Amino acid sequence: MQVSVSDAKGQLTELVRRAEAGEEIVLTRHGHAAVRLVPVRAMQDRQSRRALLDAVRASAAAKVTAGPSASRSQDFLYGRDGLPG
Repeated sequence: MQVSVSDAKGQLTELVRRAEAGEEIVLTRHGHAAVRLVPVRAMQDRQSRRALLDAVRASAAAKVTAGPSASRSQDFLYGRDGLPG
């Protein structure tokens, strides 16, 4: 639904109600789309956020591959005498 800004002034409450119900409301200025009214997503509760963080951490931990430690990762570049080989 498209409504001009000047018309929206008189029916803002109704437009907000319709946007909250899921209808797309576009406010126009001089015939061109200016803004869109959309409902604000509800904040997740603490327990949901914690579950999401735990899932991300578990996913990241699963991706870690075993390999040389950072302090020894370049050893293959040098010979036993410590010089570049």
